[in-house]
Amino acid sequence: MATLKEVQLKIGGVKKTRQITSAMKMVATSRLRGSQDKMDRFKPYASKFSEVLGSIAGKAGEEASPLLVPREEVKKVSVILCTSDRGLCGGFNVNLIDKASKFIRSELADKEVTLTCFGKKGRDWARKSTMAIDDEYLGVVGGKFDFSVASISGQKLIDRFLGEDVDEVYLVYSEFMSLARQEPVVKQLLPIPSLEEMGKSDEAGAKEGAVYLAEHICEPSSDVLLGEMLPKNIFIQIFDALLQTSTSENAQRMKAMENATKACKDMIDELQTIFNKTRQAGITADLMDIVGGAEALN
Repeated sequence: MATLKEVQLKIGGVKKTRQITSAMKMVATSRLRGSQDKMDRFKPYASKFSEVLGSIAGKAGEEASPLLVPREEVKKVSVILCTSDRGLCGGFNVNLIDKASKFIRSELADKEVTLTCFGKKGRDWARKSTMAIDDEYLGVVGGKFDFSVASISGQKLIDRFLGEDVDEVYLVYSEFMSLARQEPVVKQLLPIPSLEEMGKSDEAGAKEGAVYLAEHICEPSSDVLLGEMLPKNIFIQIFDALLQTSTSENAQRMKAMENATKACKDMIDELQTIFNKTRQAGITADLMDIVGGAEALN
């Protein structure tokens, strides 16, 4: 059985750990409010942009932009992987990396795959897996970033796609559904999915009364306007993915630190019980010695 001094040292160590996890939970909660507010404020812009793009898509032809044309044979694929720079956020990074790994093994097994990594965790996994890394952006997810990060990275991918360095581009990120649920998802960025389907879905929503699509007057033409809007749509999707991933990371870290704080409390209670039992055993042993000594004198 451990001595009283050893149990006291363990209790003190666990109490200090509880203070750290509690502070980290408060920090994650504060950052979660900021990232969630930024994500919610960006949603109306992204939604309206998608609505206008869907409306113009019905007027434009299939050759409005080379970003719409799929390649006859897909050989080179680029994957954007969004993870965090730090750990202590539960299974957040593990789930994202597992999603990317399974997607690459199942869907891109016979293709040349390169990675664009947002976050150290994804970058480190790519290095261990000996996968080619095109670009890496550290200190973005979970930190402060603006739209320029998405536009710079997105423009590089567009240039590579137009230069036929890559045939397809996919995005792996964490979709924020609620504080209790965040799901890793895979989305195709390039070539952009068929605009006919986009236009039909928006028209169907307008007929059902869910969405009202105004008639947009395009000057000089819908094809020219669409050619300008499609690259920006790529930037918006990347920026939205970064916002959702950042919010998901803070939610996961807040939950992980809350569980760690509760675990520390349970451990302290258990150690306190051991301390009381050990002290009681010591007192009982002392009493037995006293009683034994008294009996010997008699």
